Amino acid sequence: MIGASWLMIAFPLLGAAILLILGRMTNRWGHLLGVAMSLASFVVAVLTFLEIIGLPAEQRRQAVHLYEFIPGMVDMGLLIDPLSISFALLITGVGSLIHIYSIGYMSHDAERRRFFSYLNLFVAAMLLLVLADNYVGLFIGWEGVGLASYLLIGFWQFKPSAAVAAKKAFVVNRVGDFGLLVGMFIILATFHTLTFSDLGAQIAKSPPSGGAITAIGLLLLLGACGKSAQLPLQSWLLDAMEGPTPVSALIHAATMVTAGVYLVVRSGAFFFPPDSAQALAVSIVGAATLLAGAIIGCAKDDIKKGLAGSTMSQIGYMMLGAGLGPAGYAFAIGHLITHGFFKADMFLGAGSVMHGMNDEVNMRKYGGLRKYMPVTFVTFFIGYLAIIGFPLLSGYFTKDGIIETAVEHNQVLGWLAVLGAGITGFYMSRMVFMTFFGEKRWEKDAHPHESPAVMTWPLIILSIGSIFLGGYLILSNTLMKFLGPAVGLPEELPTFHWTSVPGLATLALVAVGAGFAWVRYGRAEVPAVAPRGSFLTTFARRDLYGDALNESLFMRPGQWLTRFAVYFDNRGIDGLVNGLAAGIGGTSGRLRRIQTGFARSYALSILFGAALLAGALLLVGNI
Repeated sequence: MIGASWLMIAFPLLGAAILLILGRMTNRWGHLLGVAMSLASFVVAVLTFLEIIGLPAEQRRQAVHLYEFIPGMVDMGLLIDPLSISFALLITGVGSLIHIYSIGYMSHDAERRRFFSYLNLFVAAMLLLVLADNYVGLFIGWEGVGLASYLLIGFWQFKPSAAVAAKKAFVVNRVGDFGLLVGMFIILATFHTLTFSDLGAQIAKSPPSGGAITAIGLLLLLGACGKSAQLPLQSWLLDAMEGPTPVSALIHAATMVTAGVYLVVRSGAFFFPPDSAQALAVSIVGAATLLAGAIIGCAKDDIKKGLAGSTMSQIGYMMLGAGLGPAGYAFAIGHLITHGFFKADMFLGAGSVMHGMNDEVNMRKYGGLRKYMPVTFVTFFIGYLAIIGFPLLSGYFTKDGIIETAVEHNQVLGWLAVLGAGITGFYMSRMVFMTFFGEKRWEKDAHPHESPAVMTWPLIILSIGSIFLGGYLILSNTLMKFLGPAVGLPEELPTFHWTSVPGLATLALVAVGAGFAWVRYGRAEVPAVAPRGSFLTTFARRDLYGDALNESLFMRPGQWLTRFAVYFDNRGIDGLVNGLAAGIGGTSGRLRRIQTGFARSYALSILFGAALLAGALLLVGNI
């Protein structure tokens, strides 16, 4: 199956092509084709994974040549190794569950067929991104993911807010894409190749100057910040909630925001050693973002935007781990995989709540829903316990692994991660209490009910993964040993410490955060209108003034530059051209007046001219 691994990309790409080309002819069965193509890709991924684990560790990096893409420079091919197949399983597995869920969620949408075509395109692009064996193929998938996100975020383009959010995501990501593209140019100029295996061999054999490696690392980090919504390119993520909820689940759990983490880990040679400037920059960005996302999540009443802030924070944990080198890679990727399960579980759970509440997203208008939506409540609650790091659930093993490794490498960043975990305990508990507990705060026309089986079964499967997957991946270093041939192993394999100081401090802060949330939102009455709050509350509600900062630093100077360019064009360039034309026109108008058409006038002119010429000759002769 390794030789046929290109089918993972081909199946969803074919599904998207059929649905888009045949159009309305596929309305009755298009959604089923979309699900079938995603499931077929998942089957190929599973079979490829089984073949990979059947090989000796030293043979688990397999190149699959497809065709010559840019003659003499880049051959298009796939790299099937533990890192890429781990991502492929997540993308196709969780992606297929989201496809199935979407059958019920989008059942009344007239454009359901088009929606499934975009989902297939999204999955295909993300698979190309993680399976390509070179930066050119990765970049094509990178841009494909950007296109698919634009189409899906703005799927309900009749809503101005959705159209604006789609454009915002597209524009902000172009900033990150510029960094990735320039980084690729420098890689090609320095190493004369863009293939991952060749680059790794060259860097190991003869590392280039520190300046080139640092520049490449920082530019790749800029690209990762765009796709993974890390500071300072995070402003698009919360607005992206304007798309249908399955889109939010796909972006946040299995595709787009994980791309930046993949890029950093795949490019690990440019972020080594862990104490280098570029690796430290990755960790600092991750630590800052995990705190920023957590603070934003504390003040959001929109359930989807609260989860979006949570994603921003959890991806920050992954970036923090990715900046720690081989010692943190397994924990970062492990947290990425487990997060894919419990975040998809919660996003789809939020969609189930919206489905039963007339698409209401304001948690202040929820309350007491656990009795009316028991399956949604139980599965969402499991995802909640996993994300806050409740002992023995998935997030407990993966996030604590990142925190402990961070504390060992950098005390400041590690303890900031502990603080972020405590804030996570508060805002996620706040979300659960406001939605499923307390008194009813519904609108009069709300009639909450459990979602159909096609929507609840994916929730159940995702919640099972949220319980057991973390322990399986982290205990006994299962994932670290599996990823070793692709990303390297630390000098000493870590041991999970059940009673470490950072781990116990994390649990204590999470308990304090959850307890504070219970006092404020579980036991006390939740006001229908959000109180004004402190400056910090306003700061969080306005997304840490990220949009205002972008407007001040980039939009307004751009407007001033545009206005100056228009003024200079009108008064300078056009003024010069128009002035010259007017001068020539005026001169010709004045000269035209001497053309009277009378012979006597011309004769007199000749006489005067002859007299002037004669006088000039006499003057010259006398001199």
